[in-house]
Amino acid sequence: MRFAEMTRREFALLFGSAVAWPFAARAQQHEHIRRIGAIMGFRENDTEGSLWLSSFKQGLLELGWAEGRDVRIDVRWSASSVEREQLLAKELVALQPEVILAHGTPVTAVLKRETRTIPIVFAAVADPVGEGFVEGLNRPGGNITGFLFSEAGIGGKWVELLKEIAPDLKQVAMLFNLKRLLVEARTTWLHFRTRRDHSR
Repeated sequence: MRFAEMTRREFALLFGSAVAWPFAARAQQHEHIRRIGAIMGFRENDTEGSLWLSSFKQGLLELGWAEGRDVRIDVRWSASSVEREQLLAKELVALQPEVILAHGTPVTAVLKRETRTIPIVFAAVADPVGEGFVEGLNRPGGNITGFLFSEAGIGGKWVELLKEIAPDLKQVAMLFNLKRLLVEARTTWLHFRTRRDHSR
């Protein structure tokens, strides 16, 4: 199994634990079918997105929560569309699930604007503190928590790697989607510029 696949499964299992926690906190027995909302930042037929979702469901199952028996999962696919994410966030919050799974920074951002009471569990967010999703990594506070893949300062490491490959490197450019240029990208760029300037 590739490292990326191992990481996805491990995070999915952690997701299962985090998402199931509000249920266990309310009652030890599965008194009724619990409702989970999920917004995935992929197209519905995307292979990677499908693998994430199936791993997440498997993680829940390993914790004793079977879809259809113990939980109902309302999944929405945003296809990385900001406008669609806004509509889906409103739709899911209106369903009043007991917890919402958020894949990606933009999805988490729109969900935060829509609810301050429904628990939100995120993944694929590089800088949750900088984005204002959580107060701190040790003590998130509020209704949002989740897991990190990396941190924004990794941009500096990119420059170091480039300098090793091309020692005479003097200038580097990066491309961003301006519609999705949030604090995460800006922070990475600042670290990138700082390391670049010091490396010249």
